[in-house]
Amino acid sequence: MPEIIVNAPLKTRYVAHLDMDAFYASVELLRYPELRGRAVAIGGGSDHQPVLHADGSRTYATLRNYVGRGVITTSTYEARALGIFSAMGIMKAAKLAPDAVLLPTDFEAYRHYSRLFKTAVASIAPLIEDRGIDEIYIDLSEQTEPIALLAARIKKAVNDATGLSCSIGVAPNKLLAKICSDLEKPNGLTILSHADLAHRIWPLSVSKINGIGPKSAEKLALLNIRTIAELAHADTGVLQESFGSSYGAWLHDVAHGIDDRPVVTHSEPKSISRETTFERDLHASADRTTLTEIFTRLCERLAGDLQRKGYVGRTVGIKLRFTDFSAVTRDVTLASMTDDAMAIRRAAAECLRRVSFHQKLRLLGVRVSTLEKKNATTESPSAAQGDLFGDGMGSL
Repeated sequence: MPEIIVNAPLKTRYVAHLDMDAFYASVELLRYPELRGRAVAIGGGSDHQPVLHADGSRTYATLRNYVGRGVITTSTYEARALGIFSAMGIMKAAKLAPDAVLLPTDFEAYRHYSRLFKTAVASIAPLIEDRGIDEIYIDLSEQTEPIALLAARIKKAVNDATGLSCSIGVAPNKLLAKICSDLEKPNGLTILSHADLAHRIWPLSVSKINGIGPKSAEKLALLNIRTIAELAHADTGVLQESFGSSYGAWLHDVAHGIDDRPVVTHSEPKSISRETTFERDLHASADRTTLTEIFTRLCERLAGDLQRKGYVGRTVGIKLRFTDFSAVTRDVTLASMTDDAMAIRRAAAECLRRVSFHQKLRLLGVRVSTLEKKNATTESPSAAQGDLFGDGMGSL
């Protein structure tokens, strides 16, 4: 008797993208609830901390009085309505909304709340891909609970753990999940299937697709392609001729909602870094004391990051940006792995010797790559600290 083969139906795939709503700003509003409903920008240095008065009231800095070259890290939705967005220069933002409140960043607080919300999600749906401090992908395909109820339960767990809201998009893949998590912000919950593609996704701008940046969007506009629908109906040959075979084929696929990427629940970082943009340009000689302190602090914080995450690295590098926005990077490979602040500082200073300081500096960064998980046999070489200039930068 011939064998009868029964083809089981394909299991429906459900991928969620969870994005915390205006995350940094929302964390600050937990601390300063009297600012709810106001235009608030987060960014710049720590010199504009709120002033606490004896009666318990606070005075806040505003964009109007800011002087410097800091940038907006994030903003409340009220500030965004006035045109203030992340990566905008604070001085430019001040022209749009001079009376908006300006708060300094507090990354320790943001990391704390990030851990809280991810732990809350993992207690319900553990298959998580970490995409940064305020967003994750979640594979819900193996969950037996109805998807709408499950997503709502995740949102409640996040709010219970943090006091913050998030927006969740659920779709058949990561591409569509990320797009639809932004459709009903803030505090949104959007569930899409491929059947919803034409009326929910295609009317959107091509820039809504993660992977189509401003330059690609401009190039598509020259082909009269501005919406995802127009991209979906574009000739594949024209796309490949304009963007290359691989990227052109990818554009065609994503416009049709095709994305086979898995939710990666674990990945090793390629590098860990720390950098800072100065409030004013710093001269290598005239500001040597300030630069030395910043350089040392970056190395110490970078070492702390490595130790906290349990990594050691062999390659140490620096990144410099000058007044004219030109950038320089240098690397050095060590004889052994390290997570030691002084060893990182010594190696980074060696990189500085190979740079010509022809202009003032606006940014300094230090990174460690070629990473491995630290184990009991890993040795961390130490090095004397010394003066930054005598120890590495030499005569600048």
